[in-house]
Amino acid sequence: MTRQLTTNDTLSIASINLILFAAQQRGADADSLARAIGVSKEQLRDPDGRVPIRLVQALWREVIAATGDPNISLRLGELINPVAIGVLAYVMMHCPTLGQAFDKLCRYQDIVCEGIRTTGRLVQSATAEKQFMLVLQITSADIIYPQHALNSEFSIYLAVMRALTGHQVEATEIHFAYPRPIDTTEHERVFAPARLTFDAPETAMILNADLIDLPILNASPSLSVVVEKHANDILDKLRTPSLSSRVKSEIIALMKGEEPTLAAVAERLAMGVRTLQLHLKEAGTSYQQLLDDTRKELAIGHLREPKMSTTDIAFLLGFAEPSVFFRSFKKWTGLTPGAYRQAQA
Repeated sequence: MTRQLTTNDTLSIASINLILFAAQQRGADADSLARAIGVSKEQLRDPDGRVPIRLVQALWREVIAATGDPNISLRLGELINPVAIGVLAYVMMHCPTLGQAFDKLCRYQDIVCEGIRTTGRLVQSATAEKQFMLVLQITSADIIYPQHALNSEFSIYLAVMRALTGHQVEATEIHFAYPRPIDTTEHERVFAPARLTFDAPETAMILNADLIDLPILNASPSLSVVVEKHANDILDKLRTPSLSSRVKSEIIALMKGEEPTLAAVAERLAMGVRTLQLHLKEAGTSYQQLLDDTRKELAIGHLREPKMSTTDIAFLLGFAEPSVFFRSFKKWTGLTPGAYRQAQA
């Protein structure tokens, strides 16, 4: 059964930091890249923080332009510390075996990225040899560059497997559910000696089944309990939308040519205005901050569409006058909408 694609999915700040670090290794300015997609230094300091997946899609485009490397997503596993992917890495590194680490990977995938689903299963090859298959499925409509998402996942997975076990783990086959690139040299180098298939029905990495019994180096059962509790806490929060995310969703729903009011959002959430204000204050934010953040995220996305005029964008974001939008955008990014658009061209 085909899974329905979702929107407004998020990615961990830890993952953003990995991409920025890799870009830095290729000569790019990480701070400039973060600013280009509207992510602040304060956000980057919180590894458990989240950003919309649509921002990382913009980041891939910025990174490729800044580094001149269209294959950087394939090299991610080589450019970063593979156990620095955050909580998920800590959970996996304290499992007894690689197979159990795969189980945790599938269970806690959303902590890293809500837009990709990872599953694992044992299969039998045509020669009756047992194999283990890791399958990736895009689940978010916000992922508009699936090749970068899938390439980086498998590149990091291989690096993590090697780091956790101390073995040069290799795949026997890798299938990609996207069209064959004109040049596959880098795919062949990164994933050698695996046999590569493009335009496949599903994206999958196939391994010898014996690998799942490999022990994880220095796994600690006691630490496993601690880090897995933290992972479960994060997962619970992701599956129970915060008040801030609910407010932002209502702002987007009401943003139709006029500024959504606090009263209108409170009514949709079945709350009193003062109650909503109090809860947002307790969460360390305010309605105005959430309104500004939402407008900023949407504005950056709209400005990447060359056919949309800045006047149209101002209207879509509920600004009474284009001039108010221009002033607000410059306050958010340091650039006027026109200058920002020109810088992205």
